[in-house]
Amino acid sequence: MRWLFLDRLSINLYLYSMAKKPPRPKDANQLAKRIVDIAIGQENENPKKGKAKNPAAVALGRLGGLKGGKARAAQLTEEQRSEIAKKAAATRWGKKSD
Repeated sequence: MRWLFLDRLSINLYLYSMAKKPPRPKDANQLAKRIVDIAIGQENENPKKGKAKNPAAVALGRLGGLKGGKARAAQLTEEQRSEIAKKAAATRWGKKSD
């Protein structure tokens, strides 16, 4: 039982640490510039750390997200909902043509 706990803990710690890495530029020149900027201290290694979100904007966005789907469903007619569902199903199953 103890082994299972340690395995889960190590896996969770590994996944948590992997999620924090900033995206790497695909272009070699941009990557080289970023490495030099970090080395001389002009750029922070983790750029998202310093940015703070406006709590009022976060609350408004969450409020809209909570009621958005229900409000849209109430506004649509049955024909519109059926058309949207058919389009979604065609898109979902159309990509599986291997």
